[in-house]
Amino acid sequence: MTISVLLADDQSMIRRGLRLILEDQPDIRVVGEAPDGAEAVAMARRLRPDVCLVDIRMPRLDGIEVTRALAGPQVPDPMRVVVVTTFDLDEYVYGALRGGAVGFVLKDAGPALLVEAVRAAHNGEALVSPSVTVRLLRHLTAASTPSRAAQPLPLSDRELQVVRALARGRTNQEIAAELLISLSTVKSHLSAIQTKLGARNRVGIVTWAWENRLVDSG
Repeated sequence: MTISVLLADDQSMIRRGLRLILEDQPDIRVVGEAPDGAEAVAMARRLRPDVCLVDIRMPRLDGIEVTRALAGPQVPDPMRVVVVTTFDLDEYVYGALRGGAVGFVLKDAGPALLVEAVRAAHNGEALVSPSVTVRLLRHLTAASTPSRAAQPLPLSDRELQVVRALARGRTNQEIAAELLISLSTVKSHLSAIQTKLGARNRVGIVTWAWENRLVDSG
């Protein structure tokens, strides 16, 4: 199966570089390029690519606005958006993930991580550059209010184990091995967790875990 990808970046050289990296893979095809955020939204809605790679700083609409338009809570048929940017500011990461992005990758992270992020998004999983994860955890932990952290957690002990493993970046297969349960059981737990939390995807679950201080950021 070929993964169709839309690129959105205001620098033509960056778009060309991303295209070369992605189309060097036999299972990935770039179906469009947008030089600004507004065109990215229009093109994505027209082409319905499997994955949209979106820069943060773009004319007309920035990457967070594009993410909300394509994958936000009010979107009835959300797309899979991965933010790819030079700027790893915490507010950008948090804004993108809360806006519905299923990945956040720095441009200097390397071709392998970029390709992995596209495949993860296509498979319904999430990937955030490891270099920003600890800082993001610390930022969200500091921002959490005591009253919010003190609220009763709506999940069972086993579901909390799955959430903690997911928030540490484990794949479904790794969670199954770590908890000594089957892959289908992991998927069932994740489905139940999403329903209980009202989360749109895996990133929503992880964000909830960070906000409720379920992961050690040390």
